[in-house]
Amino acid sequence: MQDSAPAFRLILLRHARSGWALPGQRDFDRTLDETGYAEAELIAQGAADHGLCPDLVLCSTAVRCRQTAEPFRRALGEDIDIRYVDQLYAGPAAVYTDLIEIHADRTCLMVVGHNPMIEDVFRSYLGEQQSATALENGYPPAGLAVIDFSARSIAGRISAAALSTLLLPKPEEVVRR
Repeated sequence: MQDSAPAFRLILLRHARSGWALPGQRDFDRTLDETGYAEAELIAQGAADHGLCPDLVLCSTAVRCRQTAEPFRRALGEDIDIRYVDQLYAGPAAVYTDLIEIHADRTCLMVVGHNPMIEDVFRSYLGEQQSATALENGYPPAGLAVIDFSARSIAGRISAAALSTLLLPKPEEVVRR
């Protein structure tokens, strides 16, 4: 953890584990499975335990992302500002980075989205070596990464990124019903 407050803190959260689409169901409407619900609760509580409280949450409108974000209301407070953004559902990583840069004037921004975009953003800010060391098997469902930026460039683009916290649901903590 850094000694001084970062210029900007970004929290990347991949949606928790979800079931496959049922016959006739759109991918957009897929819901979390039982493991996913438990993962979402664990990660939200872990974020609260680490004192992570974003100024703003940008969340994909897909059902599984909304269900992943909802436990953060219980863990961090009902007044948490969650905004649902359609472009995070099917947009490429560039949509994610554009939205992040637009909101980089905040203290702490959280993005709840999908792979491979979350992992691509993670790698773009941290570089291949740091990314591979932190997540050697890829970005898991319900994985939450806190990336701190010590400076911003004049053009408003954020730079000098470091991974400060990585929360991953531990299989032994995920209770199956």
